[in-house]
Amino acid sequence: MTDRVPALDQIIERNQVWPRMAAKYGVENPVPPWKTSLDGLCDALDRAACAEKVPTFAERRDEEDALSATLYAELPYPENQLVSLAHSLLARGVIDEATLRERMATVRARLEA
Repeated sequence: MTDRVPALDQIIERNQVWPRMAAKYGVENPVPPWKTSLDGLCDALDRAACAEKVPTFAERRDEEDALSATLYAELPYPENQLVSLAHSLLARGVIDEATLRERMATVRARLEA
């Protein structure tokens, strides 16, 4: 679980963390707009007992804590939570890196349009 993921490393290299981006665009809300979606995704995963690849609540939280304290320690919260969750889902085969890259490209294109 401690192997680096190139797609996630690219996210970190962009340094587009919420405090920096909020300051750049004059946004005063300390909570990123995507945090509620992250919370909803975590809630859905916690209730998805039907899929063997999906971590349980305890597994997800333990993995998040371990990754946030090691590989993603340089990221602020909640970015470290988001990247840790993505890392965990990639490691478990819930999503593959190519699909993650495609989805990130789609979101970036929408934001930049």
